[in-house]
Amino acid sequence: MRVLVMGAGVIGSYLAHVLVRGGNEVTVLARTKRAGQLQKDGLVLRHYFQRKTTVDQVKVISGLRRDDVYDLIFVVMKYNDFPAVLPALADNGSKNIVLVGNNGDTRGMQQFFKENSRIPQNIAFGFQINGGTREEDGRVIVVSGGGKMVLGSLEGEIPFKMELTAAFHKTKYKLDYSQDINAWLLSHMVSIIPVMSVIYLYDFDLAKASRDSARWKQAVVLMDEGFRVLSALGLPVNPASLVNGAKKHPALLAQGLRLIQKLPFMKLIDGSFSEIAALYQAFEPLMQQARLSTPAWDDFKQQTMRKYALEQG
Repeated sequence: MRVLVMGAGVIGSYLAHVLVRGGNEVTVLARTKRAGQLQKDGLVLRHYFQRKTTVDQVKVISGLRRDDVYDLIFVVMKYNDFPAVLPALADNGSKNIVLVGNNGDTRGMQQFFKENSRIPQNIAFGFQINGGTREEDGRVIVVSGGGKMVLGSLEGEIPFKMELTAAFHKTKYKLDYSQDINAWLLSHMVSIIPVMSVIYLYDFDLAKASRDSARWKQAVVLMDEGFRVLSALGLPVNPASLVNGAKKHPALLAQGLRLIQKLPFMKLIDGSFSEIAALYQAFEPLMQQARLSTPAWDDFKQQTMRKYALEQG
């Protein structure tokens, strides 16, 4: 199949690798330095757990042309970067698009395509389960247990499941379809915002962050408040084990989160607060609708956003 992966960071690079190995004709949209690296050296991945390096050749483009049609387009980028690419996607002739990554505004993005697409387009949302880091030379170190994406549509079944199945048929990559992808993504937001906030307050120094037990206890309270907001709005929260842990065993969950930061591979997970700042803002309308008291959430947001504003000048 003819597949475009927009975004050549850690997540996009791994997805492109999987699709190439699945026998697809894969094009990667990348710009400037990253595009040059891909053209010169290919897609170089160091698989952390598997202890191997793979190199794949992909076609590289720097922009999406209106008449360049693909069977599938995967848009893999940070939440705050999505708005910049939506107009070009809506103007393109490809019908099947998956927006992959954290997303606090699935309904708004869906509406954008309804109002602006040149042709009827099928929009799905997904989240790929893996992490890693990209080094200066372009090599990507991937932390993955084999590859998995959670997928869903806001309008019932994804109408291009057949194309998705065909694209991944020859791979070990797992597609997990969610009946409520919006709720799944919002639940994931509630899970990662507290964790990334603690790490950010320590300037991504995991060793220092792991020693602050009080912060991690506060982070669990933050999660509980976020989950209560979703529940108040009638949204199913996921995973149930994390929700129950935040409510019934907060000290144990806090200890677990703290200890995870000490694992060697955690140093390979890319850190950036720009996306978390955007997710905080995306969650604000939900909090206003729920009308619940969220003191821990408000405190963390104030601390992190103040620090972020000072760093941005």
